[in-house]
Amino acid sequence: MTIETVAIIGAGLIGQSWAALFLAHGLRVQVQDTDPTREAGLHEAVRRAWPDLCAVGVAEGEPPTARLSFTTSVAEACTGADFVQECGPDRIDVKRLIVAEIEATSGKDVVIASSTSSLLASEIQHGARHPGRIVVAHPFNPPHLVPLVELVPGRQTAPQAMATARAFYDSIGREVVELKRDVVGHVANRLSSALFREAVHLVAEGIASVEDVDRAVRHGPGLRWALMGPYLTYHMGGGAGGFRHYMDHLGPTQAARWAELGNPVLDDATKARLIAGVDEMLAGVDDSDLVARRDSGLVGLLKMKAGARGDGD
Repeated sequence: MTIETVAIIGAGLIGQSWAALFLAHGLRVQVQDTDPTREAGLHEAVRRAWPDLCAVGVAEGEPPTARLSFTTSVAEACTGADFVQECGPDRIDVKRLIVAEIEATSGKDVVIASSTSSLLASEIQHGARHPGRIVVAHPFNPPHLVPLVELVPGRQTAPQAMATARAFYDSIGREVVELKRDVVGHVANRLSSALFREAVHLVAEGIASVEDVDRAVRHGPGLRWALMGPYLTYHMGGGAGGFRHYMDHLGPTQAARWAELGNPVLDDATKARLIAGVDEMLAGVDDSDLVARRDSGLVGLLKMKAGARGDGD
């Protein structure tokens, strides 16, 4: 089906970013939020995102505000929409209520894609009138710049819904990872959580500071991860023998490190130590400066990757 109008349910950080991306790709965007004061923030977020979208070649000129509307009514936002991007609070009871409101207006074949970072599509589907059209489509923040979308079916998701969602995200330049079944945290968040668990352990045990843990990732493996994933990284680490050589000869060292990895407890003392470390690292740094630096860096990285070959994508 042709998708020309997208409804976004929830105008928080993720919903605003989705709106900017959809507008940049020529779509009509109908945004809903229960808080009417979010309308001003939505327009401001699109305005801020637009120069970066222009810099990566997705947008040009000025933001097309004529194609952007805001309402507090789910029914109004979904009227005439060909696709629904749900960005409500990550609480299963709220998700199900939102789905019920969407289904009261949307045709049964309109895909409902949830941006949830951790909930299961199978749980969101529970009680829906047309559960087959519900998928999870989890982005990474900020979605208008970070291209990853994790597309996840629930137990009742129809293959056509997955195919429609896949075609839609492909058409707007997203890098889609399609899971074969749903699991808490999807793929990327599970990988991120595994790294963060060890980052917490290293600080909690007094092995390294918060700042040095971040520095180690930024200036070491993080550089490679921007170009290739863990399997390709270790394939190259195997030299002429590739991944098979790595597994045969260096795999045991991986297993030895796994045995030494920590399993920290986020008790009050550990949380206080981590927070103090972050505060020390960010002393004198404004949050708005961090966002600007992050987005500027992402733009540069995306432009570099677009011109690079052999990045594993």
